[in-house]
Amino acid sequence: MDTQPNRRTEDRYLETISPEQLDPELVRKLPLEFLKKQCAIPITLADGSIAVALADPLNIEAYDAILNVLSQPCSQVVCPASEIERAISQCYYHSANVDNDAESSDVQGLSGDDTDVSATSIQTHAEDLLSIANKAPVIKLVNKIFFQAVHSRASDIHVEPYENEARIRFRVDGVLHAVSTVPRHQIAALVSRLKIMANLNIAEGRLPQDGQSRIKIGCDLVDIRVSVIPTLGGERIVLRLLDKGRGELGLDQVGFYQETLACFRSLISVSHGIILLTGPTGSGKTTTLYAAINELNCEQRNIVTVEDPIEYQLPGIGQMQIKPKIGLTFANCLRHILRQDPDMIMIGEIRDVETAEIAIQASLTGHLVLSTLHTNDSASAITRLIDMGIEPYLISSSVIGVMAQRLLRVICPHCKSPYKPPAPMLSLWNENEKSSLSGAQFNKGAGCEKCLQTGYFGRTGIFELLVVDDDIKELVIKRSPSHVIQEAAIERGMSTLREDGLRKALTGLTALEEVCRVTQDSVQTNIGVSERVGS
Repeated sequence: MDTQPNRRTEDRYLETISPEQLDPELVRKLPLEFLKKQCAIPITLADGSIAVALADPLNIEAYDAILNVLSQPCSQVVCPASEIERAISQCYYHSANVDNDAESSDVQGLSGDDTDVSATSIQTHAEDLLSIANKAPVIKLVNKIFFQAVHSRASDIHVEPYENEARIRFRVDGVLHAVSTVPRHQIAALVSRLKIMANLNIAEGRLPQDGQSRIKIGCDLVDIRVSVIPTLGGERIVLRLLDKGRGELGLDQVGFYQETLACFRSLISVSHGIILLTGPTGSGKTTTLYAAINELNCEQRNIVTVEDPIEYQLPGIGQMQIKPKIGLTFANCLRHILRQDPDMIMIGEIRDVETAEIAIQASLTGHLVLSTLHTNDSASAITRLIDMGIEPYLISSSVIGVMAQRLLRVICPHCKSPYKPPAPMLSLWNENEKSSLSGAQFNKGAGCEKCLQTGYFGRTGIFELLVVDDDIKELVIKRSPSHVIQEAAIERGMSTLREDGLRKALTGLTALEEVCRVTQDSVQTNIGVSERVGS
C-alpha cells in the first residue's frame, strides 16, 4: 500500500504531549514493543486531526508502518524521546485499574487457606508457585501496581494479606492511602512474583527476607527494596521505591530559606568538623545529605560515603555499603576509609559509640564528616551523644552544627484556594513573635484527581539549624540539658521547626493543620479540645 498520498509533510516540533492529545484506543491498535522500539506514538491535535509523534523525524519506516495500521491521513510531529515514552506508558497502564476478575481463572487452586505446608510437599508447592508467578496475568497485575505507584509518586507499596483479601496501599507524601484489594486466592501468586523479582526464596514463608530489584517504567528507572515478614494472614511485603532521578536534588530545591541556606553552606564549606542531621525515619535527611555532597563534589575533593543502604548512586563519589553479616559495619568501614585520604566523609547513621568515636577522631584529624542521628530536635543530638558515652569536650571540639528537619506536604497547586483558618489554629502565632499575620495568605487544597483527593501534592522541608558557637560549647561541656541548649540557640537567632513551618504556612505553601501534624506541637492537643468544646 502506497501511503505517500496520505502523508502530510508539515513537520512540527512538540515539546510536551498533553493528556488531552492521547487516545488510548488509538494507541493500542499498535503493538507496545513496536512503539517503544521506534519511539513513536499517534496523537490527536487540537483541530481533531491525527498526527504521528516521532523522536527521529527521519524514521520514515515507522511513520509509514503506523499509517498502514491506522489507514487514515496523519501529519508528522517531532517530540522528545522521553515525552513519547511517558505517553506510551500512560496509554497502556495509567487508566488501567488493578482489576483481576478476568484473571482469576488462571490462578485457581491457590486458596492459601492452609497456611502450614508440610516438609514433604514444600518443594512441589514452590514449583507450582514458580510456574504460576511467571504467567502473564500475574505479571500484568504486578506491572499495573508498580505503574500506578510510580505515577502516584508513591515512596512505598504495602501488600497486606488478611483473612479474605490482601490490601494494597501506597505511601504518598508520607501518608498511606488504600488503593485496591486482591482476592485471597491470588495472594500467593502475587507474593511469589514479587519474591522472584527480588531474588528471594519463594519456598520460605516462615522467616523474614530482604531483597532488591530494579524496574524501568517509561523513562523512569526505579530501584526497589523489598522486605517480607510472616504474619497471621500470610506474608506481608513492603516495597520501597527509589527513583534514581531524585538523587540529583540540589540544596536550592529542598526547602531552605535563604538565611538558613547561607548558614548551612558556610558550615559544609569548612575543612573539618562534624555536621549532624537529625529527625525520624522518612524526614528527608538522606536527601539533604546527597544534596550537600552533590554541591561539594568536584575533582579537587575525595568524598567517600558509608551507607545502609546506598539509596542513590552518585557519580565521582566512592560509596560503601555496610554488610553486618560479614563484619563490614559502619565502624569497620570508617577505619579503612581513613586510609583512603578522604577530604569529606558521609556516614549514613551514627548508631553506636564506636562509630561516633571514629567519626569524632576523623573530624579532629582534618576531615569534614556529615552524618545523621535519630533525635527529635537539634539540641537533643548533643545530649544523645553524651548518653552514648562520648565525652562532652570531644563533642564541643568536633561538632560544628546540628540540623533537625521534617517534611511538610505542599498544598496542591491544581486545587488550591484561599481560606480562613479557625481561631484555635491562628493562636499558633501567639507564641511565634517572628511572624506577623499582616499580609498572610492561607490556602487549602480542596482535593482533585492530581493529588488523589488529598489536597496536597509533593513535600518540602522545614529546618532547625543549630550552630555550635563558643557559648553553646560551654553549655555542652557543662552537660546542660537539651532544653537549655535549645533556648540558648533560639536567643542567638535559631528558628525552630515549628517556626519554619508556620512561616511556610503564612505564605500559603502549606496548611496550618499540616504544620501541627508534622511538628507534633503541644498546641495541637489544645486545638482539638477547643474545637470539640466549640462544637
